[in-house]
Amino acid sequence: MTDAASGSLADRDWRLIRDDARDGATQMALEEVAAETAITDGIRTVRTFSWEPSTLSLGYRQDAETVDWGFCEREGIGVTRRQTGGGGIYHDRFADISYTIVAPADEVPGDLMDCYDLFCEPILEAFDRLGVDADFAASEQDAIYQPACYLRDIHPAHDIVAPAGAADTARPKKISGNAQYRQRDVVIQHGSLSFDLEPTRHVGTFATDIADATFTDRVTSIREQVGEIDRETALETLGDALGDWCDADDGTWRAEELEAARDLADRKYGSDAWIKNREALEASEQ
Repeated sequence: MTDAASGSLADRDWRLIRDDARDGATQMALEEVAAETAITDGIRTVRTFSWEPSTLSLGYRQDAETVDWGFCEREGIGVTRRQTGGGGIYHDRFADISYTIVAPADEVPGDLMDCYDLFCEPILEAFDRLGVDADFAASEQDAIYQPACYLRDIHPAHDIVAPAGAADTARPKKISGNAQYRQRDVVIQHGSLSFDLEPTRHVGTFATDIADATFTDRVTSIREQVGEIDRETALETLGDALGDWCDADDGTWRAEELEAARDLADRKYGSDAWIKNREALEASEQ
């Protein structure tokens, strides 16, 4: 981060929420609630979170027919739909670590790539603190299976790979995916870090016959890169990096935010209308 960018972030009111594990619909709803809080109360949010139960999050325009609904039901895997595009991501309760950054749009770079550079700084810092040689992909890689985010084409703008300094004989693998969307003059970035790999469950959520090896040939994890490491250590390290990046105060959700998120989860992110058809019901339609 440049000194100017660092100073402008630190001059604002930020809170760091080390969130509880929650279902996918609520996790997505909380991002919208945080956006409203940024607008109305001037409080920006960075947070770390986990998914309980494990959840497949569909990209905004992803066809619901690409999901193996029977597999998800048998395995107890929840399904929701994100506001961001791209393919689906299986967020394992143990193997996935996720984060969110929410800030007013007029306080961050207007150029999408510049904003990615800024918002991914704490993510790269977290990898560095964990001993993972990670960086933005140096070049594009073609898609293997378009409906799956981690098997789509790898893009240098927002995909993070490891090891970053791999020799020609060792192609870097994807370790983190990151995406942004703008809503009511607020920028929301969320991302997924692979702490460990669950290839069978990841590819099993999709209605296709993909071998586990296809996934592991393309994707790596924190544990694969650095050896045995406690998940709580990795989660804490990510939270610390996010908090240091913007000089955030430790915080929690307010009761009214949690209530608003539950309502939004019920009528949008947890509804079949949204998950399968991208249709959100108004409160009056419930």
